Amino acid sequence: MNQLNLPAPAAWLRHYRAEWFRPDLLAGLTAAAVVLPKAMAYATVAGLPVEVGLYTALVPMVIYALLGSSRPLSVSTTTTLAILVGSELQRSAPDGDPASLLATSATLTLLVGVMLTLAALLRLGFVANFISESVLVGFKSGIGLVIVADQLPKLLGLHVEKIGFFRDLSSLLQQLPQTSLATTALALVLLVLLVGLHRWHPSLPAPLLAIAVAIGASALLGLDRFGVAVVGPVPTGLPPLVLPHLDDVLRLWPAAAGIALMSFTESIAAARTFGNGNEPRPAANQELVALGLANIGGACFGAMAAGGGTTQTAVNRLAGARSQMAELITAAGAALTLLLLAP
Repeated sequence: MNQLNLPAPAAWLRHYRAEWFRPDLLAGLTAAAVVLPKAMAYATVAGLPVEVGLYTALVPMVIYALLGSSRPLSVSTTTTLAILVGSELQRSAPDGDPASLLATSATLTLLVGVMLTLAALLRLGFVANFISESVLVGFKSGIGLVIVADQLPKLLGLHVEKIGFFRDLSSLLQQLPQTSLATTALALVLLVLLVGLHRWHPSLPAPLLAIAVAIGASALLGLDRFGVAVVGPVPTGLPPLVLPHLDDVLRLWPAAAGIALMSFTESIAAARTFGNGNEPRPAANQELVALGLANIGGACFGAMAAGGGTTQTAVNRLAGARSQMAELITAAGAALTLLLLAP
């Protein structure tokens, strides 16, 4: 077996250009506006406290940004990973004790990281070669449909349990009479603002401005009184050290193996889908190392299993991300939220 060459931390900084910082800054802030609320939502999907989502948008993202080979890939957690983690936590900690849930999640995340790192040592990144161009075309089409199906309930103020694409749409149609008019009105205003700025003032960061308008409207008008859902208070403080329960390794490893496979598959597909032709092609074994160490580091600070998200990667790329600096800025946004903005 050949020795694995670990990627040098932040090797991309050697080729960083000063003119990239402004687009990276805007992309990182814009992605943060999407990543942070989604990460908190995914934590609740997994049955974990909302702050665990912020921990996952901080520690794994920083580690991946320093070691990963994909410039636009935004690493926190995803719908698939949250559902898989939640299913295992429900089975392993049915009493719902918060301390037990956090320890079990940390153990699961640690196992995911170890498995991804071992896969890199065994040079198993070649499995990414089976993701052909036709698969990526289908993946891109699927991403568009999934993003629309994922966002429509939020635009209408409805809650749809994620079961499957067609069943989700069926559930959405059945709930249409319960549409929140205030939420829909806010969504329409923001969509008009996004489209209008993109058409007549393309140099402005439209998504970031739309988020600022939404936050301002919520704070000044008290939109929650009209049925617009808000996150509410979030505990402050940087992520604490969490000790995994190594006694649970034998019980958790089958679930960890499935989560590790999904983390790598989703990440490498998203990295290749949103990569530009003038950028280096994501290196599969380096991606395994980066994702593995991101999960190992995240496990030590209470994060849940992490991987590259398609929606947030799409936002990161479309907002103009030029390098992994955008992900570091998104992670800085998570840190600032935990320290200053959470309440």
